[in-house]
Amino acid sequence: MKLLAVSGSPSSPSKTVLALSVALARGAEHDDVHTDLLDLREQELVFSDGRDPADYTGASRRAIDDVVAADALLVGTPMYRGGYTGRLKNLFDLLPNDALAGKPVGLVATGGTDHHFLALEHELKPLVGFFRAWAVPGAVYANNTHFSAGELVDRDVRNRLHDLADTVVTFARHMPTLAGAAAPDIPRKSAAEA
Repeated sequence: MKLLAVSGSPSSPSKTVLALSVALARGAEHDDVHTDLLDLREQELVFSDGRDPADYTGASRRAIDDVVAADALLVGTPMYRGGYTGRLKNLFDLLPNDALAGKPVGLVATGGTDHHFLALEHELKPLVGFFRAWAVPGAVYANNTHFSAGELVDRDVRNRLHDLADTVVTFARHMPTLAGAAAPDIPRKSAAEA
């Protein structure tokens, strides 16, 4: 099983990457689970221009292929002004509409304070739902007080990240790939093609 974590953080060092790393390490403890991190800060993805996802090349193509090949995902982002980052939005804009269909996705967010906690429910879960993926219950949010000296030190948050990883892996192993009704076919075209 391939468990892919995607970080939408533009920062280095990144609290979002730290949180995802805790969850990925737990996922790797399961038999036959291979983990990888797609850190969008390190990728030179082109901006989505509406073209067919099959037409992208280079780093954008590799990122699309990594997401499509994953059996399960952890998606993390810092929350800015109640929303996820533009880097993460761009990746989702590049993806084919069926890239996540039927896959379990664990959601992780970080923020300065708990003011942005509900953005997980109002921003990320609908995004995952559009792609007909399963947002597993129990999204994890961590604020600045949960980190110290470049480490995620809050034991409760670490335990919740472990639970999230366990849930995503278990869901992927035991649930058939069901994605519900398909959306209407919406061909994508760039402005030059339209």
